[in-house]
Amino acid sequence: MSTKHPIIAITGSSGAGTTSVKKTFVEIFRRENVKAAFIEGDAFHRYDRAEMRHRMSTAGSEGNNHYSHFGVYANLLSKLEETFREYGETGNGQTRTYVHDAEEAAEFGVEPGKFTPWRSFPENTDLLFYEGLHGAVVADGLNLARHVDLKIGVVPVINLEWIQKLHRDRSARGYSTEAVTDTILRRMPDYVNVICPQFAETDINFQRVPTVDTSNPFIARWIPTPDESLVVIRFKNPRGIDFPYLLSMIHDSFMSRANSIVIPGGKLDIAMQLILTPMIMKLVERRRRAL
Repeated sequence: MSTKHPIIAITGSSGAGTTSVKKTFVEIFRRENVKAAFIEGDAFHRYDRAEMRHRMSTAGSEGNNHYSHFGVYANLLSKLEETFREYGETGNGQTRTYVHDAEEAAEFGVEPGKFTPWRSFPENTDLLFYEGLHGAVVADGLNLARHVDLKIGVVPVINLEWIQKLHRDRSARGYSTEAVTDTILRRMPDYVNVICPQFAETDINFQRVPTVDTSNPFIARWIPTPDESLVVIRFKNPRGIDFPYLLSMIHDSFMSRANSIVIPGGKLDIAMQLILTPMIMKLVERRRRAL
């Protein structure tokens, strides 16, 4: 953790909705004139698309059908931790971009499935913002969580997470339901052992819970809408959280535990604005006083 160079990390599985949550942070940064450096978790994958497929095929031929991007071994997490440490100490560091599709290929001049060259962060940023799979990993001699000043978990209940992933990968990436299902099954051990433990490290978790039937996510025709959902917001340390104020500002919300508030799904954006803006500004003001 760092006073002069704070770090914020959003952590969630594939299909959890971290990209949507990132948009709220970007809007807060814009409104509050906060200059951020950004890291996408995919930038720290160890292998490009072709090499990863080769590694998975080789592992499968050796009897390991669970080789996945969720695992520590398939990512440069020691390099990511070093980047967090370097940024916290100096405000400097490097990242790159994993190019997913033709649109990004046209933007970056790199073919899909490849990485751009490493590049330095912009100078004089107020904070570093990470969004990806591994922002709060504590495992295998790694401890990324200790470097992060504000850790956010995005964790829909698992059937909803699968529905969101199925719809995204089929519509945006052209995958079949069978291919996405195979991916979910392959990732399950790493999901349990690497992804889930991070949500005990996060400062706040946002968990969307559908209020419609999602019993079989593999045949669901639609993603439940925000109005068909509730969101459970859990604070690791509720001290200093003005729950009466939040309850008064977010209609139809209620406390489910001493550290948790439940809100209608359609009120997620306003809840995030109310909760996160003062936390972000506290980090930024602390930094500016220290400089």
